[in-house]
Amino acid sequence: MNKHKAIAWMQEKPFVFPASLFKNYKLLGLSDMQFLVILQLHQLREEGHSLPTPGQISQRMSVNEYECSKLLHELLSARFIEIKEVAVETGQVIEEEISLEPLFEKFYEFTSEESMEEDQETIKKIEGTLFETFENEFARPLTPMEMEMISMWLDEDLHEPTLIEAALKESVISSKLNFRYIDRILHDWKKSGVKSVEQAKKHGEEVRKHHTAAPLQLKVSKPHPGYNWLEGRS
Repeated sequence: MNKHKAIAWMQEKPFVFPASLFKNYKLLGLSDMQFLVILQLHQLREEGHSLPTPGQISQRMSVNEYECSKLLHELLSARFIEIKEVAVETGQVIEEEISLEPLFEKFYEFTSEESMEEDQETIKKIEGTLFETFENEFARPLTPMEMEMISMWLDEDLHEPTLIEAALKESVISSKLNFRYIDRILHDWKKSGVKSVEQAKKHGEEVRKHHTAAPLQLKVSKPHPGYNWLEGRS
């Protein structure tokens, strides 16, 4: 090998491309050949060819110039790539270049949707576990109204699931296992700025210390379904 050529190769920039795209390009609807064309476009751009021809691309692949032209057309039609007009440094001359920005936009949307779906799945699992914990403590299935109340604590009052579970445990410790009392606890914690299980434990200990002398009197934030708040029963 020619010494100068070998030194030039050693000084070439490494090929850098998001690994997550390698793993998921098929899920975006790209074929293997289309993705290979995209990789060639990326590398050619790094080498200073911002608008490579089908012929330049086909020289690096096993397909002919016609097939390369067809693949480029498919990528343009599906908006994985686009041809943009850009101003050179002088600001007076306009040149064209192939941009991969649409590909990255599609991938961002794909990952965002996936993330949202994962979040929804996580929320469902957390809610399911919370319902199960309540049923275990009450030793019976929850009524629709009780399930709705737990959902209101999560969705409307924005209580953390861990705090709701802590409030349930607090009601068990206080021998007042009912939804009305749990709601009072959560309301009191929110009013007192309790945001963690540790803070809830300390707050509960302080309340119990003064419970005999002065029973906890709390104002319920709002009526919840399924309870007679005046008489304290469902």
